[in-house]
Amino acid sequence: MLKSTLLSAAALVVATPVFGQSVASPAGGPALSGTAASDRAPQAPPLAAGRPADAARLAAGTVDDIIVTAQRRNQNLQDVPIVVTTVDRQLLQDQGVKDIKDLAVLAPGLLVTSTSSEASTTARIRGIGTVGDNPGLEASVGIEIDGVYRPRNGVGFGDLGDVERIEVLKGPQGTLFGKSATAGVINIVTATPQFTLGGGAVLEGGNHGAIGGSAEITGPIIPDRLAASIYFADRERDGYFNVNTGRGPRTDTYDTNRNFYTIRTQLLFKPTDALTLRLIGDVSRRREDCCIAVITRASQAPAANLAQNLVAALGGSDGDPATPYARNAYANRPDRQVTRDQGVSLQADWDLGPGALTSITAYRDWKQTGGFDSDFSTTDIDYLPDDDSNSSQFRTFSQELRYTGTSGRLDYLVGGFYSNEKLRQNTSVLVGSQFTPYLSLLFSSLVEGRPDPTFLRTGLTFPFVNGVNYAAGTGSVDRYRQNDDTYALFTNDTLHLTGHLDLNLGLRYTIDAKQLNTHSTNIGGGAGCGAANAAFAILARVNPAAAQALDVANGTLCLPFLSPGYNAFDDLQRSTEHNLSGTAKLAYRFDRDLLVYASYARGYKAGGFNLDRVECTVGLPGCAPGSAAVNMPIANTAFGKETDNAFEIGEKATLFDRKMLFNVTAFYQRYSGFQLNTFNGLVFVVDSIPHIVSKGIDTDFVWFATPKIRFQGGVTIADTRYDLTKAQLADLVLRTSFQGYETARLSLAPLVSVSLAGTYTVPVFANDKFRLNIGGKYSSGYNTGSDLDPGKRQGGYVLANARLAFGPRNDRWSIEAWVENLLDTDYQQVAFDSGFQNVPSNATGTLDAYLGAPRTFGGTLRVTY
Repeated sequence: MLKSTLLSAAALVVATPVFGQSVASPAGGPALSGTAASDRAPQAPPLAAGRPADAARLAAGTVDDIIVTAQRRNQNLQDVPIVVTTVDRQLLQDQGVKDIKDLAVLAPGLLVTSTSSEASTTARIRGIGTVGDNPGLEASVGIEIDGVYRPRNGVGFGDLGDVERIEVLKGPQGTLFGKSATAGVINIVTATPQFTLGGGAVLEGGNHGAIGGSAEITGPIIPDRLAASIYFADRERDGYFNVNTGRGPRTDTYDTNRNFYTIRTQLLFKPTDALTLRLIGDVSRRREDCCIAVITRASQAPAANLAQNLVAALGGSDGDPATPYARNAYANRPDRQVTRDQGVSLQADWDLGPGALTSITAYRDWKQTGGFDSDFSTTDIDYLPDDDSNSSQFRTFSQELRYTGTSGRLDYLVGGFYSNEKLRQNTSVLVGSQFTPYLSLLFSSLVEGRPDPTFLRTGLTFPFVNGVNYAAGTGSVDRYRQNDDTYALFTNDTLHLTGHLDLNLGLRYTIDAKQLNTHSTNIGGGAGCGAANAAFAILARVNPAAAQALDVANGTLCLPFLSPGYNAFDDLQRSTEHNLSGTAKLAYRFDRDLLVYASYARGYKAGGFNLDRVECTVGLPGCAPGSAAVNMPIANTAFGKETDNAFEIGEKATLFDRKMLFNVTAFYQRYSGFQLNTFNGLVFVVDSIPHIVSKGIDTDFVWFATPKIRFQGGVTIADTRYDLTKAQLADLVLRTSFQGYETARLSLAPLVSVSLAGTYTVPVFANDKFRLNIGGKYSSGYNTGSDLDPGKRQGGYVLANARLAFGPRNDRWSIEAWVENLLDTDYQQVAFDSGFQNVPSNATGTLDAYLGAPRTFGGTLRVTY
């Protein structure tokens, strides 16, 4: 398919005029005609495509050109009393940003990671985010694309297409944006169709077999009334992990390859001067082998390399913890993944009465299917099949209405929001052919001090139940069907008290109603666990002390996915929450070049249900080894809402004759009921943390130093920590094996992050130029595991990208060479306890990690007109 794509792109370039970067205004595109006059930002006249003077004027930009929609109005960045990092089209292009993970290099305080799949992508702002492995938890960082809310970060992960700009808003933003967003919002604005015929094409290739292309055409269908655009991209890349597959059944010997395409079409219709309609439809398909982990720490107790020696005894391997960045991985089961993402939205902007009415109606359908080898070794221990038994699907309908206008000294906005989210989640965890002998070797080593492959038949009291055996291919099959209705009314109003002093007040009332239907069953009826628990019941009678000492063994042999308590188990849960949130801001403008402000915001993220099997922890009160409680499902998997009280005080300064902005904000955020998802090597534990505090300083700057030189960057210092009592800490340790202390810093929360990007344009010859862009980000060290195991710490590191482009000054074409991860920095995204290799203690067991991407490089041919 890719070859035909590239031929089509070439044909498009030859056959049609091409729409270049210079067509869009520096302000980020013209406002739709339905925007009220008071909301229209100052903009430069429309640019004629392809003239050298246009490129020169863009290069000589000023702070006035930076327009954002952080308050649902087109406003200059320096007039908005919110911390916003905005990245324009050119910088996105130069830094190779195609998805939200790429964006993190350009935004201080933003960290984006992914784990077992790209659907498990998590964005964090100022150290706050929601782990993406469990779709029952909504995101703390919201993602909106052209005003349409995406239900999870992973659902918003994909090729963004022709993007006009991206705004990263920090702090609670749920008053005006979609739902949740207690930590912030990533607001993505794509390019609108133009009434000037144009288009563009890109062809690029790189190492690891990367090749791709995109093409776009835009223009009028009915002059001044109806315009259209279509964007198409197709990209593929080989994987950069070599995989030892052992005896299979996996056959692919590489991982993290990609093959996907995206189509995005738009219509812009202006039936009258007062009404504008924008219809957007998009379809994406993605196929990849992803995502594999490598070992970073061998088991340490009760004997060094215990788990690795047991794996080797069964003829397998899980790699060398001393050389994880050799990217040699081990898995005998496949991790093929298929992602489908499609949707349609209609935005209407209508000048109505004294203001403007905006309506955004959207429907989206996203689904991912895929599994993986959960022990990350060539031993056949356990796995998730890569079929529909492991899949997630979101079908979301949303409707938003806003009315904005100005009356005297008051700029007002009132609106309503509704969404219906249907979540379909299937989960299946099965055991492999070597699960039983592996557990025999493991527990005999712990109990008898020597490995015995017959232990589950002959050890302890197992002979009295005819031994314990887990047949290959047995395990859990779960289906979750959740319906979520969200209703909200909101307002955001600014009163200009004087010519210098503004008061902004926002309020949102939200109703969130969820219903979850769960159906669980087991292949094999949980017979292995049933026998093991019966044996421990006998042991509890004949030797209670021994039974209590071996509760870890009982708990492992009867993990929820092995439990007969879930045979034909059905559960219905409902919850409804009512919440009032909002914001208050006071801003004082000393003059055109200096604004100071203070703000308060209360954020809200709805509670929900843990979409996983939940049972008691063996050995804790009420869950004695061998008791019936061990296999009794906990039907109530609800967790509470997450709220945030945030305070900010800041300044926005414009310097050097409007050529530089320098913004500084001090912030304090206190979270209650922070939703945390922790994997302890055996199961996921969803918990609500009573209190978390994030405090620090955000700085951002943009400097149009000369017509040839531009800089953009910032620094975020975010001290994000638990705020627990000793009793709360003890409770957290009991449930999750947490290894931190009362005021420990959160995982994946660097204290300091610094971003800097610079562009230098050099005119050469009569009409040509070179453009050099280098961007980088420094993150101080942080722990990558929710349990704060010291072995999961990632030291401070720098990521940098660079691009050198040559072409004419009118940007008709360019030839570009680029490098991503220029310094070939080795770093971990997330480290975790390896499945079944962390017994008897998380603190001493095997660790695996999902690594960041290595250095990639290549070239691009870009044609515009």
